[in-house]
Amino acid sequence: MRIAVATTGGDAPGMNACIRAVVRTAVGMGIDVIGVEEGFEGMIMGRMRKMDSRSVSGIINRGGTILRTSRSEGIRTRDGIEGAVKNLRRWRVDGLIVIGGEGSFRGGWDVHRAGRIPVVGIPASIDNDIAGTETTIGFDTAVNTAVEAINKIRDTAFSHERVFLVEVMGRTRGFLALEVGLASGAEMVLIPEVKYTVDEIVSRLKGGRRAGKKSIIIVMAEGAGSPDAIAEHISDLTGYEVRVSRLGYIQRGGSPTAASVRLALLMGSRAVHLLRRLRGARMLGVEAGKIVERPLNYPMTHRKEIDMSLYELAHSMSI
Repeated sequence: MRIAVATTGGDAPGMNACIRAVVRTAVGMGIDVIGVEEGFEGMIMGRMRKMDSRSVSGIINRGGTILRTSRSEGIRTRDGIEGAVKNLRRWRVDGLIVIGGEGSFRGGWDVHRAGRIPVVGIPASIDNDIAGTETTIGFDTAVNTAVEAINKIRDTAFSHERVFLVEVMGRTRGFLALEVGLASGAEMVLIPEVKYTVDEIVSRLKGGRRAGKKSIIIVMAEGAGSPDAIAEHISDLTGYEVRVSRLGYIQRGGSPTAASVRLALLMGSRAVHLLRRLRGARMLGVEAGKIVERPLNYPMTHRKEIDMSLYELAHSMSI
């Protein structure tokens, strides 16, 4: 048997650990492994190479992905899909493992339908917005990275008695912002799923100042609005010193946490065992702490909802 593994879409800490688990599990089972470079774009262009146990040495704690990745527009087209299938067949691939997010699963689903190639999707995304799984590879690392940064920002905020708006990733969903806000003790969390007004923000800030707060941290997802505009409005209405800090791509990088590595190893190994008997297309997920299997197109037909009880908890803890 011969399988291929690809990391597609945005990178996430723990992808390398997952690649390592796939390769070493497969080698131990006598299965050949082909690494697809640069995600679906590399699959379309035929950029593939054989991998063995030594090719994944020393990568378990490295961020990013040794196979590299890209956001492919080609895989959204018929020609691109057919090109990917053609190259997988040319390399005599019997099954494909795709490590990535919802868009990656969609690409894997299209490749499966076009070529009848078995596909297993492994959820890896710092946004944790993939339906069918409680958590994703890289999410825990991104949360810890952001919380560490905010803890340092808090020192300056306290020293100067300032308000800080800290923007974290999340263009359409607020899972990362909510978890970061809760874990960092933020006074407010702004996410795309919950509407707010500047007057509401100002009211809470004034209440915090009356309660004796010397520093105020607002964590917001990038899709929740413009932090610069909000900062300007707050300053105009209150006279407070307001600063904006965008954490940006540091959230994607760095060594994965033990939790991200553990999840990556469990899913990578499980994917190989699943692919050995699979004839269709499946995704792996986490439910109640256990690895579960679902149809690969599950995230395309379901929406993962924010846990509003966590949002309310973050709100109540900021008093």
